[in-house]
Amino acid sequence: MNSAIAGFSKLSKEEKINWIANEYFANPSEALTTIKQYWNNDSKLQQLHDEFIENTITNFYLPMGIAPNFLINGIYYSVPMVIEESSVVAAAAKSAKFWSTRGGFKATVLNTEKIGQVHFLYKGDFQKLEQFFIQIKPKLFQETESITKNMQKRGGGILSLELRDKTSELDNYYQLHVTFETKDSMGANFINSCLEQLAKTIKEQAQNYPDFTEAEKGITIVMSILSNYVPNCIVRAEVSCAVEDLAEKNPKVSGENPQEFAEKFVQAVRIAEIEPYRAVTHNKGIMNGVDAVVLASGNDFRAVEAGVHAYASRNGQYSSLSHAKIENGIFSFWMEIPLALGTVGGLTSLHPLVKIALEILGKPSAQELMQVVAVTGLAQNFAALRSLTTTGIQEGHMKMHLNNILNQYQATSEERKAIAKYFENTAISHASVVELLENLRK
Repeated sequence: MNSAIAGFSKLSKEEKINWIANEYFANPSEALTTIKQYWNNDSKLQQLHDEFIENTITNFYLPMGIAPNFLINGIYYSVPMVIEESSVVAAAAKSAKFWSTRGGFKATVLNTEKIGQVHFLYKGDFQKLEQFFIQIKPKLFQETESITKNMQKRGGGILSLELRDKTSELDNYYQLHVTFETKDSMGANFINSCLEQLAKTIKEQAQNYPDFTEAEKGITIVMSILSNYVPNCIVRAEVSCAVEDLAEKNPKVSGENPQEFAEKFVQAVRIAEIEPYRAVTHNKGIMNGVDAVVLASGNDFRAVEAGVHAYASRNGQYSSLSHAKIENGIFSFWMEIPLALGTVGGLTSLHPLVKIALEILGKPSAQELMQVVAVTGLAQNFAALRSLTTTGIQEGHMKMHLNNILNQYQATSEERKAIAKYFENTAISHASVVELLENLRK
């Protein structure tokens, strides 16, 4: 039976790994070998990775690929993508190439505001609280100047402070709702530092406010934290072309009739707009593209995911992020999503491969990165919907997945050739690949 351990964080890396190997594995030496084979031979580089998080035992690798030929606002990009799912990079690259000959993608940053909140409890007269905030507002800005000074030099800082009464939803609950501009930084640490200073100033000023009773002076700060919901940090990505230009050389892919294909595509998007069960999978496909670039650029994909899915529910029902229409013979496909990203600070200046990824993208500003990320998500969605409404998604996906199956069963090069030939015109499934392998090995 496995046992608990005290002081695990205080053990050396070697001691941690030995404990894990002996506690959880029947063959500790084999486990140790696997764990250590993913260490980097460069000790400085390994130490850098070790210090990204706590209790590090090894590195967990994900493939980094490139989707070339993205024409965005007239500029070609090769987009770095970090993801483990088969066919995502291939689909993005195929979609990029398709649209590069049809005018490319257009991307526009609509707004870049970010949000933070001081959540607090106040027992008293709201009008007195309102007057208190009007009076201390200059002090709130003044007390954060040491934090915001450098950001202000770059054109950022605190944009607005707003008192919000939430007592109809929770007794005695109020917010200081703060909007920020963080320029090329994602800004999480900057925002949280500002919020904690604002909370401290509120609490101190309340103690000395003459119109408050003793009870009213006792404002309780519950927490001060940025929000990953950024409905005013929005980027729009779009493509359009004449319906007849949707045709491809391979009619199986584009549909026999471009008009029929376009209409079916629009219907597929409309289904995702009104049906949450479909919308979740539809948007997951968008996030295949978004997350892969967010990861490659050293940004926080969990924050992006949370914010995007909240945005997809902003009208009271979870719905498609993308939209499509046919108007006057023109097919249009577009999406607006919230993306709070940075190109300075955090992993962007630490992780060597993040530096490489940003170099490949031409050292983008945060707004340029927002555009690339949104476009990759839209491209991914287009590729998935094109497959779903024509050949079906499994044909292409399983061809890409075939390598994973063959690796799982350690197929030889001869076996791989025979299997590839067999499945040229036969549907691929996990079971059929395994059965063919077994027959080849008899």
